[in-house]
Amino acid sequence: MTLIRRFLSTALAASLITFATAADGKLSIATVDMQELFKQYYKTNEAQKQLSVDFARIQKDVNERKAKIRDLNTSFESLKKQIDDPSINDSKRQSLSKDAQVQYQDLIALDRECREFEQRRRQALEEKKNQRMRGIFEEIRKLVEEQAKVDNYDYVFDKSGISQNGVPFILYTKDATDITAGLLKDLNKDAPAGSLPTDEDTKIDLTKPTPAGDDTKDSGKDIKDSKDKKDSGKDIKDTKDTKDKKDSGKDKKGSK
Repeated sequence: MTLIRRFLSTALAASLITFATAADGKLSIATVDMQELFKQYYKTNEAQKQLSVDFARIQKDVNERKAKIRDLNTSFESLKKQIDDPSINDSKRQSLSKDAQVQYQDLIALDRECREFEQRRRQALEEKKNQRMRGIFEEIRKLVEEQAKVDNYDYVFDKSGISQNGVPFILYTKDATDITAGLLKDLNKDAPAGSLPTDEDTKIDLTKPTPAGDDTKDSGKDIKDSKDKKDSGKDIKDTKDTKDKKDSGKDKKGSK
């Protein structure tokens, strides 16, 4: 059905163009590179710079949370080593076990909070980026439409458009005027000093998903995975249980 609809749409468009050509003698056609207008528009550059600032702020906040998790994990591992030390007495081991269990729960809570925080902030940034991108594209589209009406073009085709198969929609146009340069000049005529994009600019591409942070793939290294944490908690509990059994054995022996 999809192929049929595409064929009918193409056939209808061809029929309309043929009809218009027959009625008026010749069509007035222009082309425009919408991607080039978008990339070279000073407002796009400003939006990209602001998004880079917002992204860096998110990454800073996430890294601070992960640093706290690493510090707590170091303390937790230190407690585990002390608990395993055979030279300490049972009272000290029991006290250390309680402290370790508290830190173990804190680690789980902090890790969950950090992941949820990062997900929320990145999702909000992605939505902000998409909204800004749509606004810029709409602004450019309106300018193209106004220019087409002024110059009395019958059709204006986006030559940067790509089909689902990766093939450009416009393969060839005869006697078509490219109005990209003139439109870009109009778009940037009121650009503040230093706002035009340069090749050296470091920015987030508004047409792509917001990149993940450098530490995202290593976040699992900050603390043990859920299995390790579960086993750690079990080890601590086993240590206490062993002590309780030992004490129980003493009680039985004493009763005898």
